[in-house]
Amino acid sequence: MTPRSTTRIALSIAGSDPSGGAGIQADLKTFHRLGVYGEAVVTLITVQNTVGVTRVDVMAHDLILEQIHAVCCDIPPHAAKIGALGNRTVVEAVAAAAQSFTFPLVIDPVMISKHGAPLMNEEAQRVASACLIPRAFLLTPNLEEATVLAGFPVTNIASMRKAAEKLASLGAKNVLIKGGHLDADEAVDVLFEPEHGFHLFSAPRIATQHTHGTGCTYSAAITAELAKGSALRDAVGKAKEFITEAIRTAPRLGSGRGPLNHHA
Repeated sequence: MTPRSTTRIALSIAGSDPSGGAGIQADLKTFHRLGVYGEAVVTLITVQNTVGVTRVDVMAHDLILEQIHAVCCDIPPHAAKIGALGNRTVVEAVAAAAQSFTFPLVIDPVMISKHGAPLMNEEAQRVASACLIPRAFLLTPNLEEATVLAGFPVTNIASMRKAAEKLASLGAKNVLIKGGHLDADEAVDVLFEPEHGFHLFSAPRIATQHTHGTGCTYSAAITAELAKGSALRDAVGKAKEFITEAIRTAPRLGSGRGPLNHHA
């Protein structure tokens, strides 16, 4: 082991995917691949595979808070990410805990699984907008999540820019709208840094059904790079390269939407 003072640490606060393609499992694989020590706080348990989700059980909010306290007081991270939270009580509890975070926090507002299963109810979505988003160093919604949070359809680059500005006005320090679902030849993501304006990250669209855990892996890669001390724009650029290669070289596992290649 390297000395603690030189080991970079990243924390995931998210749900569990037993098939390993998304959630904390994908986050920990990504952290390890990108050279940081990974920690994970479990917020909810899913029963899922590449075909679908059949059950979602949310953990008790006090158990989640105890997990956060246990890791932060002993092995504090250099950056953290938040994924699926489930309900209002958990959102409120995690938002309160995040007030004391002194490290960059990436919030991936996971609302619906790749298979369409709800992972955050409407009440929790409203609370997240009011209490959790203002804690974000970086907010990373996809087009559907940006539509819900911004309150208007987000379907192209122009509306992505507009949504990013709207979400920044809610308190997020920076916003990355992910354009993986755009109807275009390029997968374009829009980063909005209020002090530096907009920056676009583009990669060729890859024709594949194996995209399970893309959002989790992308936000985890950004978190890992932030934990290593990268500037935000550099962190997003490196993560974009990683996620593109992970999709391109997906191992084609399962009979549905398969996982990415976390060895990319």
